[in-house]
Amino acid sequence: MGMPSFLHRLRSPRSAPARAARTAAPLLGAAVLLLGSAACGGGTDAGRPGAAPATEPVTLTVGLFGDFGFKPLYEEFRRTHPNITIKERQAAFADHHTNLAAHIATGAGAADVEAIEVGYISSFTAQPDRFQDLRQYGAAARQGEYLDWKWQQGLAKDGSSVIGLGTDVGGLAMCYRTDLFRKAGLPAEREKVSALWPTWQKYIETGRRFAAAAPKGAKFVDGPGEVMRAMIAQSPVGVYDANDAVVVGGNPAVKQAWDLSVQIIEAGLDAKIGAFTPEWNTGFAKGSFATVICPAWMTAYIQDQAKNAAGKWDIAAVPGGAGNSGGTHLTVPKQGKHPKEAAELVQFLTSKENQAKVFKEIGNFPSIPALYDQPDVRDYRKPFFNDAPVGQIFSEAARNLKPQHLGPKEGDVRTAIGNGLTRIEQGEQTPDEAWRQVVKDAEKAG
Repeated sequence: MGMPSFLHRLRSPRSAPARAARTAAPLLGAAVLLLGSAACGGGTDAGRPGAAPATEPVTLTVGLFGDFGFKPLYEEFRRTHPNITIKERQAAFADHHTNLAAHIATGAGAADVEAIEVGYISSFTAQPDRFQDLRQYGAAARQGEYLDWKWQQGLAKDGSSVIGLGTDVGGLAMCYRTDLFRKAGLPAEREKVSALWPTWQKYIETGRRFAAAAPKGAKFVDGPGEVMRAMIAQSPVGVYDANDAVVVGGNPAVKQAWDLSVQIIEAGLDAKIGAFTPEWNTGFAKGSFATVICPAWMTAYIQDQAKNAAGKWDIAAVPGGAGNSGGTHLTVPKQGKHPKEAAELVQFLTSKENQAKVFKEIGNFPSIPALYDQPDVRDYRKPFFNDAPVGQIFSEAARNLKPQHLGPKEGDVRTAIGNGLTRIEQGEQTPDEAWRQVVKDAEKAG
């Protein structure tokens, strides 16, 4: 569940009721049978360190940032593992990753299974000695199932081990309020809306048109942070180059995204609301903004926060083409006492069958491309979003996106950028002053 992170501006795909995306079950038996063979890797585990007899009571903890929609799956897992009790603990997106880094560094305190969002995965795959190699538990057989770039993200930096198995990807779209568009004199049909903004500059121009006739209290977009993240995600190189050097100050794509985000602020198009904050939740409920960057997992979050707006939301193409925002891997830290059972649970939660279940339940989009042509995924529609064909929309987004290299402190660098945008919004710095500080802070953070 992948959430997203110009942090206090974004927080993440998976961060709230849905991880929005990870809220109830876009990810979620035949899967149980699969687990018995694939998850265990087929062979005896009797001599494996940490393995417990099948009859010995075992408690597994699962550390998540928000609700991933796993709870129904835990019950399924226990049908074939009645000796296992699963306890889930949730924390806010930033807190989860900060705490996990401390637990890994000190060798104590980590859950048996830990979720890691893509913005932070590189900092943990650089420490393969702190995590179980999931190949020992049958994960190697799963490689062919995954999008290649998603599989690569879960490998140790030197390729020596499999650190995590992917749950979902965050192929991008744009969610928008049809009622607010109509009141502002704009077309509301998804094909016509998509045609309004083939580029980000056209998106801003549409925002100016919206602002000229917007209903009272409504802004065009929640804030510039997620927009900037989406723009950067569409370029071949983001905030890091392939050698893990921070290139915020030297990458024209980052500066262009910054300048466009500043235009949003200066034109008064944003509601100045940070993602995954209480104000953001209230904004959904009150209809305070008309558009929001929308990875698949976001659809569940919107549905949870804007319960009174069923049929008023729809989904259009994102400006600039494809892109990815968020997505998660499940890992097994070595400090756990039951690595075999934890690895089996990871295999189960990330199985093809259960990724399809979670998508249909909460919106987290699968990282297994074979599902994209499966009728129950491909043809899936969401009534809340004006019956939008979410299966088709996000399948196309996932297929078209070009993966971008993520550096070891990706999330921290993004936070430095988001902080700079906030300083402009609050009148603390001019755009030029904020940019100079962002470049310095990003290099320091990375």
